[in-house]
Amino acid sequence: MGDRPIGVFDSGLGGLTVLRALIDLLPDERIVYFGDTGRFPYGPKHREQVLEHALEITDVLLEQQVKALVVACNSAAAAALDTLDAQLEIPVVGVIEPGLRAAMRATRSGRVGVIGTVGTIASGAYQRVAAAAGVAAGGAGIELTCAACPGFVEFVEAGDVDSDQVHVLAERLLAPVRDADVDTLVLGCTHYPLLARTIGDVMGREVVLVSSADETAFAVRSMLTARGMLAEGPPSDARHVFFTSGPVDTFRTLGVRFLGPEVEAVESWPWE
Repeated sequence: MGDRPIGVFDSGLGGLTVLRALIDLLPDERIVYFGDTGRFPYGPKHREQVLEHALEITDVLLEQQVKALVVACNSAAAAALDTLDAQLEIPVVGVIEPGLRAAMRATRSGRVGVIGTVGTIASGAYQRVAAAAGVAAGGAGIELTCAACPGFVEFVEAGDVDSDQVHVLAERLLAPVRDADVDTLVLGCTHYPLLARTIGDVMGREVVLVSSADETAFAVRSMLTARGMLAEGPPSDARHVFFTSGPVDTFRTLGVRFLGPEVEAVESWPWE
């Protein structure tokens, strides 16, 4: 089991932020990544449709004999994580709980903001995790302010992360969390760390930006360690494998820009 790869998927390129953290923390692990760029964005879609997409991608990754599944997409995690966890024999890790746990440790005032896609925010997933964490902590909860940020994902997928247009959009969309005087902001979409400079400029230096990527990687390592599923050494073939349902050349070009030289073997996966 330890020699098998880890499966990671996202609606597009955003999950590469999680993949970067996994590669850095677990350099001996092989990873198979599926970026569903042909059907992104997931944020505006109904929960049932996102769940269907997640199940289809999971079938592809299971064919690759993955030993664990990382749902590196907040919209997919909100819609499908419980179903996947119940149906699969391999362990499943999402990005919502690790990110919020990190924010709860970072906040000084207890006022935490969450930004995400329309689907993620409307699902109430972060609110439920926060409420459960408060109960587990004996009632010491946090004051959560959530805001949807439609348009952010589309800019990232187009390779535009720092234009004037992005900054103007951020000024408008981040107003609710800025007005709530949060001291910690969860980037509740794996695309958003790629906009961290713009988001940080709008929110101000005093606000801590929390990406779920590193925390998710730590959660994966803890899970694999506890189950005795860690790779025992560098693989004979150290290349990671990438599937995309959109244009391969676009994925490779932006993948190298956002992740690095690890984006080598990119294969097309056309949905029927």
